[in-house]
Order: sequence, then structure tokens, then C-alpha cells
Amino acid sequence: MTTVRLPLFPLNSVLFPGLVLPLNVFEERYRAMMRDLLKSPDDEQRQFAVVAIRDGSEVAPSAPGLPDPTARPEQGPAAGFGDDPVRAFHEVGCVADAATIREREDGGFEVLATGTTRVRLRSVDASGAYLTAELEPLPEEPGDEAGALAEGVLRAFRSYQKRLAGARERSLSTGTDLPDEPSVVSYLVAAAAVLDTPTKQRLLEAPDTAARLRDELELLRSETAIIRNLPSLPATELTRGATSLN
Repeated sequence: MTTVRLPLFPLNSVLFPGLVLPLNVFEERYRAMMRDLLKSPDDEQRQFAVVAIRDGSEVAPSAPGLPDPTARPEQGPAAGFGDDPVRAFHEVGCVADAATIREREDGGFEVLATGTTRVRLRSVDASGAYLTAELEPLPEEPGDEAGALAEGVLRAFRSYQKRLAGARERSLSTGTDLPDEPSVVSYLVAAAAVLDTPTKQRLLEAPDTAARLRDELELLRSETAIIRNLPSLPATELTRGATSLN
């Protein structure tokens, strides 16, 4: 079993391969991580792993009332994640490649990263300034009938977009701006659909592309049917996520 060791960045969201992740870094443990990444040679990738938090806080309490008025301040790389950090995280995450790391005058960082490959969390080390993890890369297998399933998912996704936006059928895009490679389709739809974190995590963990697409097809049809019967809809951006304030 081949493993790699990378800095670990837990979030209250799921990162998928190919998707962009903007970060506003202000906690000292993650500032230290970014400072170390900036020490890498310019021709090397500046990578860290993102895992979704199962049980814990993305931002550790730093003072009474921040962010929980009843919480006590915590220190250290595992603050907010309990005595056994590995139990606080979902097992499957995604490697992020930081294309841009810009330090602000206040010492924080603005980071723009892109998801690359899925990884399985094997162990977590809290002995340094920030968490690091031993990770096993997970290959993306196509599975059976991935191509045909991707076409069906794209059709269902367009219908879902239309219902969510309240658009008319004739205003719908032709699809030329959407990908046709099955794994890319599966990750794009998983990231863009308005789903809760456990559902997105389930999609990330799918055994192959075809299995993920089948799950998405059922989800999109179900969600579209629900939206069709709702009297009003929230204004929701499908293709952009908010910057994580970790």
C-alpha cells in the first residue's frame, strides 16, 4: 500500500477533484501550514489534504464567546477535534493543490486551491504546529456504463438547474459549457447540487464513477420533483461556493 504524508486541513464541507477551493486562513495552526508550504521550491506542488469534519468545529474556540459563548478556549493543532482527531473526520478526503497563497498584512492568508485526487485517511499526527496525515491515494475507476450514465445525469442536472432557478425551458443552456467526461461530470454535479455534507461525502466515497453517477441520477430526479412542488425557492448559486472562513 502506497501512502503519502501531507498537511491536513479539515473543513465543514467536501472538496471534489477538479473543483476550486478559496480559503481565508486566519487561525495560527493554518497560518503555520501556509508558511511552510510557501517554503517549497516554486517548481514543486504546494499540496495539503482536505477532509470533511464528522464531529468537531472548523474554527477552534479562541476566546469565550468565539464562536460559542459556552466554549472554553482551545490551543494546538487538534483544537476542536477531541482527544482522537482521526475519529472527528470522514475517512475519504481530497488532495488540494494550492495555486495561489497570498499573505495579508495581518498575517493571515488568502489561498486558492484546486482538488486533485481522492485519498483515504489512515492516521493523523498532532505533534507539530498543525495536523498532518498519512493518506492512501484512491484510484478513480470508471465502472460499468459510465458514459451513458453521464449523459443521463447531465440531462437531469439541466432540469434540476432550471427548476432551482425558476427558468423557462427555452432559456436553458445547450450543454456545450458542461463537460462530457464521466468522472468530471460526476464530480461537478456532486459539488454543484444543493446537498448536505453527508450526502456529498457519500458521493465522494463512491466506489467508481458509474456508482456515483447512478446515485446522482436518483438524487437529481428526487430533488427536482421536490422543487417542482415547492411554492418558493431560495436564491442559490449552483456553480460557486462561499470562501471557507477556517
